[in-house]
Amino acid sequence: MAMTEPHATGARTDRYVELDVVRAVALIGVCVMNYHGYLINAGAKYPPTTFVERIFDPWRGPLSTRFAATFVTVAGMGITLLTRRSRAAGDRAAISADRWKLVRRGVLLYAFGYFLNWVWPGTILFFYGAFFVAGALLFTLRSRWLVAIGSAAALAAAGLQWWAVQHAADGHDTSWLLSGDATSTRSPRDLLLDTFVRGTHPLLPWLVFLCMGMVLGRLMPFTAIHRVQLAFAGVLLVVFGYGAHAAVTWHPTLESTTPFDRGVLYTTTTVGSTLVAITLIGWIAEATARSAPTQALAATGRTTLTLYVGHVLVFNLLVHRLEWVHPAGLATALVFAGVYWMCAVLAATAWQLWRGIGPLEWFYRRFSDTSR
Repeated sequence: MAMTEPHATGARTDRYVELDVVRAVALIGVCVMNYHGYLINAGAKYPPTTFVERIFDPWRGPLSTRFAATFVTVAGMGITLLTRRSRAAGDRAAISADRWKLVRRGVLLYAFGYFLNWVWPGTILFFYGAFFVAGALLFTLRSRWLVAIGSAAALAAAGLQWWAVQHAADGHDTSWLLSGDATSTRSPRDLLLDTFVRGTHPLLPWLVFLCMGMVLGRLMPFTAIHRVQLAFAGVLLVVFGYGAHAAVTWHPTLESTTPFDRGVLYTTTTVGSTLVAITLIGWIAEATARSAPTQALAATGRTTLTLYVGHVLVFNLLVHRLEWVHPAGLATALVFAGVYWMCAVLAATAWQLWRGIGPLEWFYRRFSDTSR
């Protein structure tokens, strides 16, 4: 959940507060979906039976992975803002320095996420590291190439799933491509396949969200016209995706809008919902940038790496160690995540007043920026 800082001096403007608030709101969604999913894994009721439970289904519901996709998109926007100065100047030395900074950040998150996956299977930090390494390679490309690469990633993921489904229907074993866990097998091949194809947030198709964010970052600060256009495009993509989902009934990959089928309609609807979320939440944050609630959310958004790891530790402590929280239904997950979220906002605000930057964010930046 860590983000690149989009400025060099440390002074924040309203447009950067906008990204912090979007990230903070996405974090609560990640906490809700994670807590619900991990409580189900611990024995809570599944499958869902009510309409609300189906909405919050962490694996097949319309909110599944949408908050995480917003995080990856905002990461792409942060990469663009971080590297804006070197790209604009065309300074090869500065571009190289930015590239290596992103690589160091990616390697750190990738390694940390690999080990965190042992206690929190499916963590996005493992893949987040891969996204930053990919961003280091891509940030100098023109926007049209970023769009092309993101689109190709989405189509490649859908094509691989299509092939696997057809191959499995013919009686062939495709489990090596569709399932696996490199942290349990510790196989280099599985590590590569998890990163690119079969993990919870693999580069195929998730690279499309990073590339979209990098393009969006080049449009910042958004004008009112930009916001309307992006929100309208997002709504159209969501309507088209779910409309096509209702119309296409002859192939499980083609018609699917769920994340682990890697279909084009999943990518389409998630791109659309992410555009709506970023433009709407960003507009509210920009309009209320000086208010206390927005400033508190911004502080939370600047501490998301620490708070993300914190939500893992709190869950394992209260559910598995102390057994104060028992696996139950959606209501338990919502209350659990809500209480953690409120404590997180208060803690992040107090910590930044006291120290200025979250503890893991401090280490993360010190490791990646050798000039400090």
